Amino acid sequence: MAEHNELGKLGEALAVEFLQKKGYTILETNWTFQKAEIDIIAQKETILAVVEVKTRSSIDFGLPQDFVKPKKIQLLVKAVNEYVISNDLEVEVRFDIIALHKKGKKFIIEHLEDAFYHF
Repeated sequence: MAEHNELGKLGEALAVEFLQKKGYTILETNWTFQKAEIDIIAQKETILAVVEVKTRSSIDFGLPQDFVKPKKIQLLVKAVNEYVISNDLEVEVRFDIIALHKKGKKFIIEHLEDAFYHF
């Protein structure tokens, strides 16, 4: 597996652990619908958090969250609509980004709640 793929998988595992510590229940990881993949679908009370995880080995070329593009947002919206309908959920949907970057031997984790508006 390419090094960036391993970094991404590690970032997703750290994000799951981080969310669980904050009281979220992880419903799905790497859930796909058509061309969209949702990294993490988590729930806390009546909020369904659709979480895009972005992991970088450094922030030399920008913050991890800066790499979530409008096309990706459109795909996430389409996918979560399908997820909510197919699971007959009565929840408030929120789109989050968990941005991770390496600092020395540790990862800095930033949880951006309601990171972008779904249109």
